[in-house]
Amino acid sequence: MANRSSRATEKHGEIQMTHGSLWKNMLLFSIPLMLSQLLQVLFNMADVAVVGKFSSKEALGAVGSTTILVSLFTGFLIGMGSAVNVQVAHHLGAKDKARTSASIRTSFVICLATGCIITVLCLLSARFMLELLDTKDDLIEGAVLYFRIYALGMPALGIFNFGNGVLSANGDTKRPLVYLMIAGILNVILNLFFVIVCHMAEDGVALASIITQYVSAALILMHMARQGDDCTFHIRDLKGGLDKIESKRILGLGIPAGLQNAIFAVANLFIQGAVNSFDSVMVEGNSAAANADSIIYNVMAAFYTACSTFMGQNLGAGKRERVLKSYFIGIVYSFVVGAVLGGALYLFGREFLSLFANDEAVIEAGLQRTKIMCFSYAVSAFMDCTIAACRGIGKSFAPTVIVIMGSCVFRVVWIYTVFAHFHTIPSLYLLYIFSWTITAIAEIICFTINYKKLNRLQFFDNYNIEYSKQ
Repeated sequence: MANRSSRATEKHGEIQMTHGSLWKNMLLFSIPLMLSQLLQVLFNMADVAVVGKFSSKEALGAVGSTTILVSLFTGFLIGMGSAVNVQVAHHLGAKDKARTSASIRTSFVICLATGCIITVLCLLSARFMLELLDTKDDLIEGAVLYFRIYALGMPALGIFNFGNGVLSANGDTKRPLVYLMIAGILNVILNLFFVIVCHMAEDGVALASIITQYVSAALILMHMARQGDDCTFHIRDLKGGLDKIESKRILGLGIPAGLQNAIFAVANLFIQGAVNSFDSVMVEGNSAAANADSIIYNVMAAFYTACSTFMGQNLGAGKRERVLKSYFIGIVYSFVVGAVLGGALYLFGREFLSLFANDEAVIEAGLQRTKIMCFSYAVSAFMDCTIAACRGIGKSFAPTVIVIMGSCVFRVVWIYTVFAHFHTIPSLYLLYIFSWTITAIAEIICFTINYKKLNRLQFFDNYNIEYSKQ
């Protein structure tokens, strides 16, 4: 079986996780993920650019008004995908084909169902949620229309994250990148077609988005149906039914991860509210500077995924030394990337901001933010990579509680105390360094405690006992 598995790996160009150089393999695994994340950012920017260039400012405002809600719900689906990744990686590492198959078919149903539930929720409460966010009266109708249409693509987004989680667990990060490139290019073409040719506005951009989401979902399912290894999946496999243990494990990892992503989006509302307390120049400058966050965070996130995936497979394979080493390598890579990109932002912040603003006053306002945030990204590596490591060993609830308390509740407290007292941009954005440092320390303690409890014999005894109950 091992030989057959090795041949399949060579055939499909998958990254080896349980043997070989961890430094090399984690880097090779992460590079396609980096590109995927950057493409998503760039394509999202393209969406806004098309609306802003070829439609009305009202349409642009309507699309922008939904950003926080789109981030909230897509973040939840991404969290479910990360749970799929860890669970499938465990079984692949243990070379348990039956459990791998059960995990994959169960994950598909859970991710699809989650996407459908989100769609229904958004269709029924779009107006309520947008009114709750104080969406402007002249933008509310367009925002509701855009968000309801966009929500129809959530089941497809759930399926894509399911497929991405399975393929990356198997060491294949190149295939999702290819499909994302195809979908992204199609998205830009459809945006231009619907907006320019069909004279549509926010509804055209939303329609283009859901079409491309279903295309990417279809592409990844077709690949999984014909790849011919332990991660092969056909719709007919659903006849095997849901696996109760797999459902429990996936939901136990996925719901906390999804909630964490969603809560971050909500916490950012308080930060945006604090920014809005300044004049329009400062608001515009900080909006321009915030574009750096999405780029740097997404690049660093590739190493977090690599960390949890490599840890998951090596845990399943019983290779404890590689489990811990994967964690340390993930921290080193993400810290270095955060430091390098942060340093580049410090040196070339003005040039970066000029890509999004022409007014010198706006650029100067944005620089107030970048000069603080450029030192913060590297600090976040210790927090986020440790959270990923906890998921990699099957622990998700406690790390999520810590994140909520440290990075969310602490932020709100900071805004109403420190920021309220000084009321300056530096006093606002210093909360990132302090909150991430506190959270990182707590997460490292949590990981250390759980890792010390973990030993190969205990893990496999529990693993086998639990699954034998079926």
